[in-house]
Amino acid sequence: MTDGDWRAAEREHTDEVIGTDTIPRLFERSATRNADQPAQRYKGGVHERSLAGSVVKRADPGEYVTLTYEEFQSIVRSLAAGFRDLGVEADDRVGIFSPSRMEWAQADFALLAAGAVVTTVYKESSPRQVEYLLADPGATGVIVDDRDRLERVMAVEDALDLEFVVVLDDVSTTREDVFTLADIYERGEQAFDRAAYEGWLSERTPKDLASLIYTSGTTGKPKGVRMTHRNFRANINQLRKRFGDRPDRSTGLPSVGRETVALSFLPLAHVFERLAGHFFLFASGATVAYAESADTVAEDIETVRPTTAISVPRIYERIFDSMREDADSAVKRRIFERAVAAAKRTSREEKPGRTLRVERALANRLVYSTVKEAMGGNIDFFISGGGSLSPELARLFDGMDLPIYEGYGLTEAAPVVSVNPPEAPKPGTLGPPLTGVETKLDSDVLPPEQRDREGDRGELLVRGPNVTDGYWENPEETDATFEEGGWLRTGDIVERDADGYLVYHERLKQLLVLTTGKNVAPGPIEDAFATSERVEQAMVLGDDEKFVSALLVPNFEKLRAWAARKGIELPSDRAALCRDENARAWVEAHVENVNDELEPHERIKRFELVPLEWTPENDLLTPSLKKKRRNIEARFDDQIDRIYAAGRPAADD
Repeated sequence: MTDGDWRAAEREHTDEVIGTDTIPRLFERSATRNADQPAQRYKGGVHERSLAGSVVKRADPGEYVTLTYEEFQSIVRSLAAGFRDLGVEADDRVGIFSPSRMEWAQADFALLAAGAVVTTVYKESSPRQVEYLLADPGATGVIVDDRDRLERVMAVEDALDLEFVVVLDDVSTTREDVFTLADIYERGEQAFDRAAYEGWLSERTPKDLASLIYTSGTTGKPKGVRMTHRNFRANINQLRKRFGDRPDRSTGLPSVGRETVALSFLPLAHVFERLAGHFFLFASGATVAYAESADTVAEDIETVRPTTAISVPRIYERIFDSMREDADSAVKRRIFERAVAAAKRTSREEKPGRTLRVERALANRLVYSTVKEAMGGNIDFFISGGGSLSPELARLFDGMDLPIYEGYGLTEAAPVVSVNPPEAPKPGTLGPPLTGVETKLDSDVLPPEQRDREGDRGELLVRGPNVTDGYWENPEETDATFEEGGWLRTGDIVERDADGYLVYHERLKQLLVLTTGKNVAPGPIEDAFATSERVEQAMVLGDDEKFVSALLVPNFEKLRAWAARKGIELPSDRAALCRDENARAWVEAHVENVNDELEPHERIKRFELVPLEWTPENDLLTPSLKKKRRNIEARFDDQIDRIYAAGRPAADD
């Protein structure tokens, strides 16, 4: 199929999934259409589910149990009636404060069917953050998963105006305003009236508010993005046109439909998973299985044997790390390195020659097949979003026949703006915009020396039916973010290639301006460490300084193994280890390899090792695993001072 053919087919495609209705009406139609199909799979031994034993089967530890769409629909209907009986009314804001799990999805659809506006709270949120994320939207109720998060809500309840709290797990309490999800189900089962239920659905229109999704807060306070049913519905339609099982699609090309099985492990509180791994999949009749946690994905993926998974770049980096760790001898290491090289060359070449085909066949038998089996053996494709994926990593997976279709989006766009199509993927790009998404580039925001490309590089502006109309009760931020005509300023520097594919460069605000006048994008430099054996995490610095530097988290396990082989004694304390000259020399060897591929003004002149991995739990990453640069700089200000102290004036100058 030619480029023009698939693009035209995508624009013209329509089917039973594509429509203009609300999210609860979409769910009802999909559940009815796919009644006998498996909808959800949940794991035993993880949660003390209040619904288990009475509403759903109590699964044995480690066992996955399946709910059909008909069963899923019945639960959603009863929960919707239960929430209404509890006092929830149209446009009430109700929070969900829980990790991703089966009941999160059920409660989401039920609240939307009851007419509520769902506002989300990340599972790592502290009591202070919980207070803000529930007080700002004026939430009248909140759903939590367990006692720990219940206590975090109770710690700030005096600052909130909550009428009820619902706990997904079987938690006992004497409080009259705290209920289990089973309590809500029982109320709804008794009160459910089909005509009343249909009335609630009919009252909602596409222009009504469906959700407030708070930005993950890499800078400043999170903003509540207003998402209407129309915004979500439009993005579902756009993804369906690109990934649905269209009749024009060649046999063997990946698609999303009734045969799709997805493993869900990203936070449903984030719009990426909520739209692509929840609304879109259930609209398409797919099966969603819920991982026990992010730490058990490797185990769960073998059990579930999914056909696809949606993730962020950091997870694919960890998969690569795991592959490399399996090469635990000199012979295996040589085999692994040759297999990696063969995969990358295969991805780059349209028609691999005979020698490369032979190398790749051998690599498939020795390496790729083992990787695929560890992922259940059924993976058709992965989706990557929520950050920049290393081009080299994308080519590696592509060459192993485990394609990662990278895309781009942001909360304000519900979220997907562009993604690589199965017909014509380009590893290292973000793909072309989805049907109905308009884009343009503003090169005026760039330094003069970078405005030499006839307008094919600049800040990306986006417009379309999936784009929000602004932020919750925040007109100043809305005015600052939107241009006349509904154009959303993304704040991202993007390039458009000759085929209309987008290539990510950097956040406009993160562009480093050196005192020499040179501008440096830190993202591509940080991506160069994505497959490093010696560096786990990297953050590049240099704004308003003479040169580029970096904070680096070393791979402590590999470092100690290297030292043991060399007979080098290292400090046991991580902080002391990061100052050790042997450790620094070991990391510096890789920094120099990265520098060899950079322009002189981009090269890392100095670096500091830091002893703490950056995670959402220590507030150095967002829940979607993006760096909180301000927090990292504040946490390691001593190390940054050491880097630049020699070039700065004394305090009394």
